[in-house]
Order: sequence, then structure tokens, then C-alpha cells
Amino acid sequence: MTDSQIIREIKDGNTSLYAELIQRYERKILAFIFHMLKSAKLEILAEDLTQETFYKAFRSLDTFREIEASFSTWLYTIARNTVLSELRKQKQTKIPLEESGYVPEASLDTVPEHAILRGEKVDLVRMAINNLPEKQRSALILREYEQLDYQEIANILGQTVSSVKSLLFRARASVKNQLEPYFTDNQLHEVEGMKRR
Repeated sequence: MTDSQIIREIKDGNTSLYAELIQRYERKILAFIFHMLKSAKLEILAEDLTQETFYKAFRSLDTFREIEASFSTWLYTIARNTVLSELRKQKQTKIPLEESGYVPEASLDTVPEHAILRGEKVDLVRMAINNLPEKQRSALILREYEQLDYQEIANILGQTVSSVKSLLFRARASVKNQLEPYFTDNQLHEVEGMKRR
């Protein structure tokens, strides 16, 4: 069944089919929310906000209009708004790191040197992405990690396709500038999917 068929069935009262939509999109939405929360070091909230996103979507399913956007685009928009709302709340109530429940992940395994260096590269790229303004960061995550096309990103961010391309150009340029002190030119092009597409 397509998303549209499932949604029609749910609107007709077969609410148990919503589990199918969750199964289709849960991992993608969780990954998107996780990446959005990284800059604030609030990744621990990703699962809760994913559940909140699906709950909000279910409650608002009657307002979903397929003519305006696909279900996935609509769902990403709800996820983005849920994260932004949470980040605003967190800014208002600054919690000390030790009370936040955030525990940095550390591996106890001894890792070969090249794996450590690879991990450091990935961390540098993530830090650079986290330093971007919110719209640039969202656009880059949706394009590079979620593999969405320009039109879908434009719908999610409430922008035109040309604005999305501009956001991505500025985001990539900013990430490249931030990383230049750490990498040679060849390394910059191969780092974490920062290729032009």
C-alpha cells in the first residue's frame, strides 16, 4: 500500500494502519532529529522527540493535504518544528551538563590509529555542521544524510528550490572553510559526503 492509501484507510477509521507508517519512517525521522539535536548536545532526547513527532502527526492527520506535500515531507516538517520548539525550551531552562542526563559515548576498546584518525575527521565535520545557522544545517542534513531532493527540502523548510540551493552552497562553503586548517584539499573533497550533487 502507498502512504496515500494507508492515510485514507486511517481517516476512514482503520487507525491500526498507522503502525505501518511509523515503521516506514521511524528510522529516518530519528536520524534527522538526532542530527538536529547534536549542536545542542541533546541527542539523548532524539527518541522522545521522534515519538512526539509521530504522535503530533497522528493527531493532525485529518489536516494533512496530499496536494500540498507528500506525507514524508509533512512528517519531516513536524519533526523539524518539534526539535526547534524543544531547543527554544532548553535555552530558556539552561540545565548544567551533569544534570542533563547526557553521557558522552566513549569506547573502551583499543582502536587502530587509522580508525581513531577517521573518527576525529568525522567529529570535525560534525562540529563544523553543528556551527552552521539552523536553516543551513537543516538543509545540509536533509540533503547529505537523508538524501532528499531539493523540492522536498524546500517544502520542509518553507523555502524555494533556489533558496535551498543557496543555503546548501553557503553551508558547504562554511563547512569547507572551517575544515581547511585540518585537511589537505584532497581530503576535504572526500570528507563525509561533502561532494556536490
